[in-house]
Amino acid sequence: MFYHIEGNLVEVGQNLAVIDCGGVGYALNVTLNTLSCIKPGEKTKLYVSEIIKEDAFDLYGFYTKSEKRCFEMLVSVSGIGPKAALSILSANTPEGLALAIMNNNEKALTVAPGIGKKIAQRVILELKDKISKDNGPVDMQLPVPSTPAESGAVNDAVAALTVLGYSSSEIAPVLKKIDTAALSTEQIIKAVLKQMVK
Repeated sequence: MFYHIEGNLVEVGQNLAVIDCGGVGYALNVTLNTLSCIKPGEKTKLYVSEIIKEDAFDLYGFYTKSEKRCFEMLVSVSGIGPKAALSILSANTPEGLALAIMNNNEKALTVAPGIGKKIAQRVILELKDKISKDNGPVDMQLPVPSTPAESGAVNDAVAALTVLGYSSSEIAPVLKKIDTAALSTEQIIKAVLKQMVK
């Protein structure tokens, strides 16, 4: 099983990155967001998700762990294949996707090519259900915000981060290090994710 592939980026194409690792060229299917973060000729590290079928063994590469988590959650939704998941993640950042799911924002998903209203509704419904079953109530270890507005932004950020697969026990210690008073929900999510990947 691959966790990540690191090597020289020798070729890029539409949703494709080829990394030379020890003389072997690995072709990885990638999102537009990942493509925008990498440059041919440079040393590149991508986190890998594998899709194995009877007639294919495909690798999907992601610049961040958060994007990889989102991809794996999306392909767990019935009727969502790897191509649809890549399309959704090419049109949305992980934090944008998380907020779209939490806010029932179908439009954020349907801007992706090939994603219609029914598929968007299914993604939102199934992933919201999955989150509530996996995480249950929010952990009381989380810091107490000082104002109602801050409380709303923090609660929304925590809910969105659980969409990305993080537990409240992982989120709480990171959130305590961040001054959330003047931050929007999306800024809080970005700040937490930045700390998570250090």
